[in-house]
Amino acid sequence: MDLQWYHFLLAIVGGLIAGIINTLAGNGSAITLTVLTEILGLPPNMANGTNRVGITAQSAMSSYIFQKNGKLKIKNSWFYIVLIFIGAMLGVYVALNVSNEQFKTVFSYLLLVMLVVILIKPKRWLRETDTDFKLHPALAVLLMVPLGFYGGFIQMGMGVIFLIVFVLIARYNIMEANAVKIFVVFLYTVVVLGIFAYKGLVDWKMGALVAVGQTAGGWLGAEFGSKYKDADKWAYRLLVAIVLWAIWRLFDLSSFFNL
Repeated sequence: MDLQWYHFLLAIVGGLIAGIINTLAGNGSAITLTVLTEILGLPPNMANGTNRVGITAQSAMSSYIFQKNGKLKIKNSWFYIVLIFIGAMLGVYVALNVSNEQFKTVFSYLLLVMLVVILIKPKRWLRETDTDFKLHPALAVLLMVPLGFYGGFIQMGMGVIFLIVFVLIARYNIMEANAVKIFVVFLYTVVVLGIFAYKGLVDWKMGALVAVGQTAGGWLGAEFGSKYKDADKWAYRLLVAIVLWAIWRLFDLSSFFNL
């Protein structure tokens, strides 16, 4: 593919937007995967691996900012983090051996369920973290291992599912859930990236290009989420908007409405 200067600009801008979205809500990988495949011309499996370069850089920056601003509180989350990490290792193993194209159909219908869950009783998304609540260990395993598996497998949409689990079930505040999400994504993505690289499924130049934008987006998103008093409300609104956009795109509703 003959790349022009504007392809590189689109890649950086796409990474910037994805970094903000990933930090405050989720599903930013829908943007970066599109950039890597449709703009930069990478095949799907190579794009899946290369996408982890930007995610690693962005999540490292966002974790640092959340930690600096007192939003990253992982003392009571380590059990969940370990379970998610284990699931992610299983997910990347499957990703290296199975095409993820078929999974996009499942993901499309899963998004419809997500939208319903997100819209029911919006006030649940604006509460403070219940520090006295702990998931039963068996339930934690049943929730966190599949969550990590999904993140290791394809990553796209993992942030949305993570917030549903942590805010609605584990009773975290949405911004503190975002901080834990970003941190655990950083932990497993470092390993996942190494595995993809070992398999020759990472284009470092393309990945670094998108990572420039994602790192800046991660910084902006974490600063906003840490310091703005109404960040919780805006994160919830962004979450709804992202799910609606993903449903529109994956079901190609523009064609249905002849737009």
